[in-house]
Amino acid sequence: MDSIEVKGTKRFRGEITPPPDKSLSHRAVFFSSLANGVGRVSNFLRAQDTESSMHAFRSLGVKIEDHGQELIIHGKGLHGLTEPGDVIDCGNSGTTIRLLSGVLAGNPFFSVLTGDESLRGRPMARVIKPLTQMGALITARADNKYPPVAIKGGGLRPISYAMPMASAQVKSSVLLAGLYTEGTTVVSEPARSRDHTERMLPSFGADLKVDGLTVTLTGGRNLNPLDIVVPGDISSAAFFMVAALVVPGAEVLIRNVGINPTRTGIITVLERMGATIRKENIREVSGEPVADIYCKGTSGLRAVEVAGDIVPSLIDEFPILCIAAARAEGVTIIRGAEELRVKESDRIQAMATELRKMGVEVHEFPDGLSITGTDQLRAAEVESHGDHRIAMSMAVAGLTADGITTIHNASAVAISFPGFFEMIAGCSS
Repeated sequence: MDSIEVKGTKRFRGEITPPPDKSLSHRAVFFSSLANGVGRVSNFLRAQDTESSMHAFRSLGVKIEDHGQELIIHGKGLHGLTEPGDVIDCGNSGTTIRLLSGVLAGNPFFSVLTGDESLRGRPMARVIKPLTQMGALITARADNKYPPVAIKGGGLRPISYAMPMASAQVKSSVLLAGLYTEGTTVVSEPARSRDHTERMLPSFGADLKVDGLTVTLTGGRNLNPLDIVVPGDISSAAFFMVAALVVPGAEVLIRNVGINPTRTGIITVLERMGATIRKENIREVSGEPVADIYCKGTSGLRAVEVAGDIVPSLIDEFPILCIAAARAEGVTIIRGAEELRVKESDRIQAMATELRKMGVEVHEFPDGLSITGTDQLRAAEVESHGDHRIAMSMAVAGLTADGITTIHNASAVAISFPGFFEMIAGCSS
C-alpha cells in the first residue's frame, strides 16, 4: 500500500471502535516485563511501534507469549534482564528508545539502541542528560544528540530533575531509571504532559506520588505482575472525530475511548471551535477513564488560538487539528508546538506543505502555524512524509475535497493504526 486514493464524500456515518491505546500498550509491556511474575495484557495494540517494545524486551531475556491482541508476559523483575546479544532495533518508536534508555541505565551491562532512518534523526540528549546525571555511561551519535545510543548502566543515584520542556517520554525514562536507585527521584515539568506512567506504575507496586507538576518515586521496590486491559486510543479516535465535524451532516459514535485528562486537549479545542461532542458511558478501565464519544457535524467550525499549557495534551493531534482549522471560519493560530519539528517528521513544515497543495492559506512559525479556513479543499496528490499521523490527517482532508486525493507513502499508517483506511472507507461508503 504505497499510495491510496480518498474520494470526497457527502456522507460519513458509523459506529467504530478505535485501536487500543499506543502509549498504554507500550507501558503495559515495559512494566509487565520488569515485574516479578506473570502478567496478562489484553487488547494490546498490534502495530509496528508497540511491537518494537515487545521485541526489545524479548532481546533482554523476557518471555512474551503472543496471542494476537493478548500477551502473557513472564516478567523477569528489575534485576533479571540479560545483556542483549545484538543491537536493539527500536524501529520508528520514540517511546521505545527513550523509555528503554531509562531501564537500561539501571542495568549493569552494555547495550546499543538504534532505529529506522526517522528515529535516528530524533533527539536523545533530552534523556541522555538526566540519565547521565544519575550515573549511567551513555554515548550517542553527533556528540550525544542522536541514535544509535550505547549504554553501560548500573549504580544509579536518585536526582531531582527540572525538565526544560514537558515530555511524557523524558519523564517516564527518568522515573524508570529511578526504580533502580536507593532513594527518591524527583521530576518536575513546566506543564503537565500525559500521565499514563504515573497512573500505571503504582498499580504495579511502585512507590510513586504526584503533587501538581512534580512526581516523586522512591526506588528499591519490586514490581508485582498485573492483568491489564488497554482502552481505545484517543489519538486514533481524533481522526474520526474531526471527520465527523468537517463532513456536512456526519455522525459518528466512537466506542471505548480513553479520556485521560492529559490527553483530551483535542476535545477541548474542538469544543471551543463549536463542535458537538458528547461523552457517554463514562467508566474506568485499568485505572484509566474511558467513554464512548459521540460526534455530529455542525453548521460550521470557528477559528481559535491554541497555545500554552494545553499544547502538551494534544501534541499528537496537531496534524488532524490542522484539518479542522482548514475547514473553520477565520484564522486559527497554533503556537508553542516547537516539539513537532522533531517528531516522525517535521510536522509543522509537513502540514503546511500538504495543506497548501489543497488550496489552504498557511503561514509557518518556528513553533506552529496560522491556517485560514476555507469552504472547499482542492483534491491533490499529497505526501505522508513517512509519518503515520500526516497520512491519516490528509485522508480526512480528502473526504472534504472536490475530487480524488492521492496519498503517497500511505503505508506509514501501520505504525499506529493498521486498518485505518478500511475503517474510514466503511464510514463514508
